[in-house]
Amino acid sequence: MKKIFLIFLIFIFQTNIALTANSLNNNDKKRLNGLNIWLFENGFHEYVQKSKNLKCDNETKYSQAWYLQNCDKPQIKNNLKIKFYGGWIPEKATGVNYDTLLFQLYNWTYSPFRDKPIAKKYEVKPSPKPYKFQSNLQEDKYIDKQLNKTGLISYLRFENGNITIDKFTPKDRFGKFINKKTKLRANSVGKTMVSYVVGHAICGGYIDSINTKLNDWPLLENTLYYDQKLIDILNMNSGDQKYVLNLGDEFRNAGSVSDEFKGSDDYAIDFKKYMSFFKNTKKSKPYFNYSGINPQLALNYVLFKTGNDFEKILNKTFKEKSKIEDSVFFFKVPNSSAEKGDANVMFYASRYDYLRIAKAMLDDWQNDTCVGKYLKTIFENRIDKESEKRNSEGKPAQYPYARGYAGQFQTHYTGINKKRAVMGMHGYGGQRIVIDFERSRIIVTNALFENYNYKKIVYHPIKKGK
Repeated sequence: MKKIFLIFLIFIFQTNIALTANSLNNNDKKRLNGLNIWLFENGFHEYVQKSKNLKCDNETKYSQAWYLQNCDKPQIKNNLKIKFYGGWIPEKATGVNYDTLLFQLYNWTYSPFRDKPIAKKYEVKPSPKPYKFQSNLQEDKYIDKQLNKTGLISYLRFENGNITIDKFTPKDRFGKFINKKTKLRANSVGKTMVSYVVGHAICGGYIDSINTKLNDWPLLENTLYYDQKLIDILNMNSGDQKYVLNLGDEFRNAGSVSDEFKGSDDYAIDFKKYMSFFKNTKKSKPYFNYSGINPQLALNYVLFKTGNDFEKILNKTFKEKSKIEDSVFFFKVPNSSAEKGDANVMFYASRYDYLRIAKAMLDDWQNDTCVGKYLKTIFENRIDKESEKRNSEGKPAQYPYARGYAGQFQTHYTGINKKRAVMGMHGYGGQRIVIDFERSRIIVTNALFENYNYKKIVYHPIKKGK
């Protein structure tokens, strides 16, 4: 009994150490300080209070030591019980409390623009005539419960030309920090946005087809990606598994990763720098290997092929075709250039604009437009993720419900006929857009953490229509 108690005390001690601000990495320290200031400046004083830095009393105002003690900045402390994970909340984390989710919201929604401002973006301005949705709203108390108890912050269901369910995080949850026009982080949904842009670049005559070989771009020379077909890049089927870890952007054996690269923000690396780690690499036997490298390649290949028309293609995709109401954007790598591949796949849009983009995809497919033919072609060229079975850590491959992959779309959902045209976008933390092209149904979720019931509120409505 004493032994068990001792083990318990050690566990508590270690846990408490892990939760102290002093043990945080620099990025989390910066974001925590940013959160505190942001809460205070926006009047959320129930979470924070201003305090005095006693060290400043002993320093000459405006001296170097005064600045080093951060005396030029407000000293603000919070009363939040945040669990820090050294990054994003792990997918399998349990017991994630409200305060930790609030920290996640700040990390994704405000921190990139406050704590390390992005000077430039590839931004698409709103359409002069945004698409106006029709609604035939239904109540769903279960989704209300999910919004009140989980990381879910937005849920939209679109069926047969109408929004049928429109639910948003309540004011006493996260609704006081964001609204329905707030631009929400896409995470890996941004990869699928890249694919939609590729389709428009092909239809615009800048790229021949999905079978175009990438042998005209100097940045790829002497790397495993050179002379590969575009469809293999889009399908995460480029044979880079020897160098790129499944489910991440970490490199396995592609030379030594510089200190500059380690721990950097995902939007701080241009494609030329990425490729510097792949010099003299050779392609392996292809199989599905999910990472951020391939979509970065695809987006920057469009940038290379379109040149000065890149933003014209973005406008065609989102402003003209999708008829967005608010601006949307991809990150642009700071202190870089288009020649170096400065387009980044991280994408932001408002909740309704995510639905507008999905609706544009649905229309393309059903009207058999040029981009609709592109979507059908990548669906026909989908690959089976079961060829991999399990990743290197012995865990189920990439995503348990979707067993296939089609040009940056998830497909072949468990229990749904392979031939049925259901294609999805899945982003870390519960960002989901799933389109049933045959039955005219779309579901869009935005979340801070995927502890909501995906099976019941996303999968079943797509599979069964309820």
